[in-house]
Amino acid sequence: MKKERKKHLRRLRDRAEKRRAERHRDTVEGVLRIAPGGYGFVKTAGADGQEGEVFVPAKFVNGALDRDRVELEILPPRPGHPEDSARGPVGRVSKIIERTREELVGEVLAGGVVRPLNPRMPESVRLRGYRKGAKVGDWVRLSLKPGGGEFDGSVRQVLGRAGEIAADLDAVMAEFELPPRYGEADDQAALAIVPREIERREYPDLTVLTIDPTDAKDFDDALSVTPGDRPGVFEVGVHISDVAAFIEPRSHFDEAAARRGFSCYLPGRTLPMLPPSLTAKISLKAGTPSLAHSHFFTVDAGTGAILGSRREHTVVTISRRLDYAAVQRFHDTGEAPAEWSAAETEAIRQLLLISQAMRKRRMATEQFIELPIPEIRVLCDEETNRIEGLARKFSREADQLVEEFMLAANSAVGAELAEAGVAGIYRVHPEPAPEKTVEFSELMDEAFHLYPGNIADRKGCNEFIAGLPDDPRRPVILSHLLRAMPRAGYAAQGLLHFALGKVRYCHFTSPIRRYPDLVVHQQLWNFDTHKRTRSSNSLERVALRCSEQEERGDNAYYAANDRLKLRYLEEQLGSGGDNLYEGVIVKVLNAGLQVDIGELGLYGFVPMDQLRGGAFRAGRRAVAERGSGSYKPGDYIYLRLARIDFARGSAVFAPAGR
Repeated sequence: MKKERKKHLRRLRDRAEKRRAERHRDTVEGVLRIAPGGYGFVKTAGADGQEGEVFVPAKFVNGALDRDRVELEILPPRPGHPEDSARGPVGRVSKIIERTREELVGEVLAGGVVRPLNPRMPESVRLRGYRKGAKVGDWVRLSLKPGGGEFDGSVRQVLGRAGEIAADLDAVMAEFELPPRYGEADDQAALAIVPREIERREYPDLTVLTIDPTDAKDFDDALSVTPGDRPGVFEVGVHISDVAAFIEPRSHFDEAAARRGFSCYLPGRTLPMLPPSLTAKISLKAGTPSLAHSHFFTVDAGTGAILGSRREHTVVTISRRLDYAAVQRFHDTGEAPAEWSAAETEAIRQLLLISQAMRKRRMATEQFIELPIPEIRVLCDEETNRIEGLARKFSREADQLVEEFMLAANSAVGAELAEAGVAGIYRVHPEPAPEKTVEFSELMDEAFHLYPGNIADRKGCNEFIAGLPDDPRRPVILSHLLRAMPRAGYAAQGLLHFALGKVRYCHFTSPIRRYPDLVVHQQLWNFDTHKRTRSSNSLERVALRCSEQEERGDNAYYAANDRLKLRYLEEQLGSGGDNLYEGVIVKVLNAGLQVDIGELGLYGFVPMDQLRGGAFRAGRRAVAERGSGSYKPGDYIYLRLARIDFARGSAVFAPAGR
């Protein structure tokens, strides 16, 4: 078995080396993306059209910032280091072609230093020039002045006191350039919008249900199910709010939505893509006839096969608003809440059965990859800014019910756009680059003694996931696997979505909160009414912008979520509650251990001097200075929270028992 592993790893390295040779040039240009560790990557394209990356060590970033367009000098492999070839090319920034930002947000520390909020920015900035009354502990917006590989900055604006949740959220919004919330004038103008007319079919007697989180603020999708024309066959309706009826292309609120790209749900602050009054007006609400854009699927409930479909503009009335928790309880117990009618109960029962059959069929035919990593998010009241706790979210049958039918609608619309020759925006996800498969395989072998095989093969990847140990190492391994995958994005061509095993897949089902979905609705509206649709070239620019906006919004969410988790932990530490956590070592750094704390959904830091007997880094391990102990990635470690380092944005732990 060990020989087979070595042979497979050698084949992966050979493939990576071939890709590297294809892409090798003395210099390359591209956009530099900085990782929180200070190193970076620049994407490149090989002769096969597949994207690759040039790695830029932190010492070779040379004053470039995240998202700067740079010229890289490709460095030759180091003598005696054959792994360099397998892991891809290494570069050094030789020229900053275009500086993309001149400001950042950070906290003022003692000694005239500002610590940036964004870990992708320089570790510190010297405060020079105007301070505008900024004091230690303030969030400030800085104008940057690079020089000599270091950065100086002058204060443009004081945003508030770090540690106050409202100010923390203001700082996140400023750093990630999130547009402000809509004002009262926008709300009033949005209320005056009269929907455009289109031929519609009314379904007054159809049992239609929305299923959303309990704290949902917009309702843009609903489901129905009715018996088909023969036993075992059903017609499932996927009903989406017909937002294009209210938002015409190039109208005021279309342009406002385009600037935002997405609704952003920070803990304690919601930033909607459309004005709240309009969101409420076009949401699918119980008891009120609503304008919808519907896809009806004829499905064999036994096999999960979709036998046919049709798309219509409709008028539907939502029978009841349901939430995931209630649907999951019904699935688990078979007992429906007293307020559900017989028709609603039967509809949910059938939708659960059909969605599971569809999911089973999709796994067999498309081999989709699912990474069951729970999300731990902070619950923060928007009115009081009080942290109420942490919530653990993971996919269960109620979530999968909605997901299956939304996937079916998105796939059907993507296929229709392509077949009709109408330009669209598609969701795309490239397969992992060979260099990433090599790095992941080596890490799994060394840290966890596991053999992942080729993660660029969906079937093999699923087999690896299914065989993972059911212990705290599992989410850590899945997180590493997720980082080995490229980020999904948007494009005007229906290319591969690797994780789903689909092509020509678009986003159609959330037009209230995602601009790509709204654009697809607008394209279909114009197609249905025989009006001119937008060109593929035009939508390629929109797709690129939406990919960037989505990433920016995600980074803002993670920054806010992590910051508020630290506030939550500080409160827990002050209350004298239970202070024992189980972690898995993720990485050994010179200064200490990076540890995944699964129940908190964050990385903790354990300084070397806190380890028993003291320790120092030796390769991937930390070795005790006194005694024979050692620590390596994949090891369990029990910890207690020692303190919160807000300046560095980290939770500092010590081994339990010390």
